[in-house]
Amino acid sequence: MRDFQHPGRSSVYALNGMAATSHPLASRTAIDILQAGGNAVDAAIGAAVLLGLCEPMMTGIGGDCFVLLKPAGEERIVALNGSGRAPRGLSAAELRGRGLAAVPLDTADAANVPGAVDAFCRLSADWGRLGLAASLAPAIRAAEEGVPVAPRTAQDWAQYAGSLQGAARDFYLLDGKAPTVGQVFRAPGQAEVLRRIAKEGRAGFYEGEVAADMVTSLNALGGVHTLEDFAATACDYADPISGAYKGVELVEHPPNGQGATALLMLNILSHFDLAALAPFGAARAHLEAEAAKLAYDARNRFIADPDRTTRLAHMLAPDTAARLAALIDPKRAMTGPEKLSEAVHRETVYLTVVDRDRMAVSLIYSVFHDFGCGLASSKFGINFQNRGAGFTLAEGHPNEAGGGKRPMHTIIPAMLRRGGKVEMPFGVMGGAYQPNGHARVVTNLVTYGMDLQEALDAPRSFSGAEGMQVERGYPDSVRAELAAMGHDVRVPDQPIGGAQAIRINAKTGVLEGASDPRKDGCALGY
Repeated sequence: MRDFQHPGRSSVYALNGMAATSHPLASRTAIDILQAGGNAVDAAIGAAVLLGLCEPMMTGIGGDCFVLLKPAGEERIVALNGSGRAPRGLSAAELRGRGLAAVPLDTADAANVPGAVDAFCRLSADWGRLGLAASLAPAIRAAEEGVPVAPRTAQDWAQYAGSLQGAARDFYLLDGKAPTVGQVFRAPGQAEVLRRIAKEGRAGFYEGEVAADMVTSLNALGGVHTLEDFAATACDYADPISGAYKGVELVEHPPNGQGATALLMLNILSHFDLAALAPFGAARAHLEAEAAKLAYDARNRFIADPDRTTRLAHMLAPDTAARLAALIDPKRAMTGPEKLSEAVHRETVYLTVVDRDRMAVSLIYSVFHDFGCGLASSKFGINFQNRGAGFTLAEGHPNEAGGGKRPMHTIIPAMLRRGGKVEMPFGVMGGAYQPNGHARVVTNLVTYGMDLQEALDAPRSFSGAEGMQVERGYPDSVRAELAAMGHDVRVPDQPIGGAQAIRINAKTGVLEGASDPRKDGCALGY
């Protein structure tokens, strides 16, 4: 129980349905759809698409998504991969021939074909109740009438506005500047695209005038995209992967997402007595950082397109975790393995919805970096993701860039099961941080017994490309102790990630929702 004399918020409790998202308007939209007779899929699609207007630097219909779904009346979990593929004409050899060592972040080379819209259409058709038009109606209205810019969104917009190029500046700036708190952002071009999707389904996006706008715009920017690349886009169902940790089972989306990294981290940490350590002390933060270095090193070597991911079983084997755990010195930071290549990206939204029939959706949706590659289609203003920057140009690597391939993805939805029953859909935003964030939320809950909101509020640390980032929620004494262990300690200029979660109480049937204060969002129930 939190101290009510300190700033903070309580978990939200309800009986019928719950939504937790990174923006209040999206949470309200999800609840409205549930109360109108929709199910968790209808509500999740409605909230997700609206978030592309509430937080356009984080996500949008030019991006990708991954979904974990628990059907009503069942305990099985279905995974849906809504990540797009590189255009068929993309060639790592050609990029290397230009003298590039990595896929550029800010060119059409990084713009994979968007996968999220196809996934939303498939989800609605296979699992929804009200139909796609009902889910998209709130976002269409918001795109036309506008959305007031929230405080965290305004801060991010101002920070990332410089990444916008060409037509994107016309669509995502107001009078050439990032909108400020309370200013209204409108996207009439996107409203028209969404109307076409509502009427025609995926063909309204991947074929016809909308697809032509995207292909023509990308070609003009140097891309090798074709109408055939867009028409061929198709999401895939898959079996989730999972691992046990002290009485619970963490369920993750399989590759090309990095969910296996979270499972490996927990497997490594299970070899240490975390419960004997202070939850916000240096010793725990140190062990977590060392486990992350080892797990992420494995990720960088193994995870790629689902057809090319190698040695996943080895990565998740208990013996692998035991051998890696033995490499950790509880008192000293390791200098290797190879330093993480990517920073803690914040350009993602995560949401979860549970309905009265206890269908549960865990959905993550992103354009990768801030405003993706900073480019947009010239007619409708569709912002292009830069997920192709998740490829490597290392010749022969499983994740080598190539036409028609999906890159290693940082975005990962999750669920917890206990005793075979789904207990909690949840997710943590923050690019590279996400597997570390999943491990931290699980250990906060299971090892340290925190309540749901407390587990998301708790201070975070992460050892990555920018050194060991330690949030201001930690005292200076902890930072000093970590530095003495050999960590390159930094205070991050932004909070690390964000998170949402909904817990289903198996005994009472009550839903408990929480939303990370690092974002503008909230959990709502009815």
